[in-house]
Amino acid sequence: MKRILVLVATALLVLSGFTACTSTDKGTIKIGVNVELTGEAAVYGQPEKKAIELAVKEINDAGGILGKQVEAIYYDTKTDGAESTSNVTKLATEDKVVAIIGAAISGTTMAAAPVANQYMVPMLTPSGSNAKVTNDGTTVYPYVYRACFIDPFQGVVIANFSSTELGATKAAVIGSSSSDYAKDLATIFADQFEKNGGTVVAEEYYTDTDTDFNAILTKLQNAGEFDVLFIADYAVRAGLIIGQARTAGIMVPIVGPDGFESPDLVALAGGADKVNDIYFSTHFSTLSEDQAVKDFIAAYTASAGSAPSALSALAYDAVYMLKQAIEDADSTDPVKVNTALEALKDFKGITGTINFDEWHNPIKSAIVVELVNGEQASATVVNP
Repeated sequence: MKRILVLVATALLVLSGFTACTSTDKGTIKIGVNVELTGEAAVYGQPEKKAIELAVKEINDAGGILGKQVEAIYYDTKTDGAESTSNVTKLATEDKVVAIIGAAISGTTMAAAPVANQYMVPMLTPSGSNAKVTNDGTTVYPYVYRACFIDPFQGVVIANFSSTELGATKAAVIGSSSSDYAKDLATIFADQFEKNGGTVVAEEYYTDTDTDFNAILTKLQNAGEFDVLFIADYAVRAGLIIGQARTAGIMVPIVGPDGFESPDLVALAGGADKVNDIYFSTHFSTLSEDQAVKDFIAAYTASAGSAPSALSALAYDAVYMLKQAIEDADSTDPVKVNTALEALKDFKGITGTINFDEWHNPIKSAIVVELVNGEQASATVVNP
């Protein structure tokens, strides 16, 4: 009997060695990163990865978190929802991370959100702006957060900017029918523009596989005069539409969401001369005079070899938000870190001062950037 008890006790000790394996077993704090490194949305995931690498290096050089070095574990969503879900499952169950940053876009974040909740690991998307990222429509996901403002907010911001700052009274709307991001933004913009007393003269949609938009642009021109064009889409198609619209003689101001921000926008449009009188909502501008922002721009440029975008700034903030939560929790237990993250107050980030509302959305300002010859020429802060 004694021998059996000893064997059982030994077995239990062995098993406890496996179950107690945490992100700090090797003296490191593991943070998972699940972003788009390949596929159509890699243009968003890649700058986020560079910013995360910078933030992790800064934190480790300064002594780490709770006296331990940070280890970032990277996975590529491949711009695919199923891949994103699989990655988060691995990060939670195999890598045993404290928290997860990602994904970069709404669709892949929404796909993985239920998994983060299931395994009770906090997941913070830098830039997934769809309103449903953090909730199922009625109930907030307890372990899912975002660093960016939501689409309803930026849709209203751009509509109000078009009405008040641009003086527009007639709008044409064009967007992708393949994307919730695009469809929701098109609806929100149109509703708010009409609430402002304006008229939406036409709405046209296309699919994500389209590259020639001339027929749709002709329909818009035939629908009647308009003094602003809203493009609800990411840069990969918005750039093409901007270039083709200018070539077709549509010279009115063109406005859009944060998806416009991409180093490829000018090339997609066919040159800087096509990218004038363009405005888009965003979370950060390199035109800021804030010293902390200037320091970030200098550090990121030196590290990455190019200036940061809003995606870079959001991802950078996401790392430091998790750092603050881990320190506030004084623990690497994901549940305790989640409680501290939810309670985060007045976090001073590169993209502004952040507080979470009851839906885990940050209450923060937006910026509307004007592009002249493809370069940021002005930045207007819009408060919530």
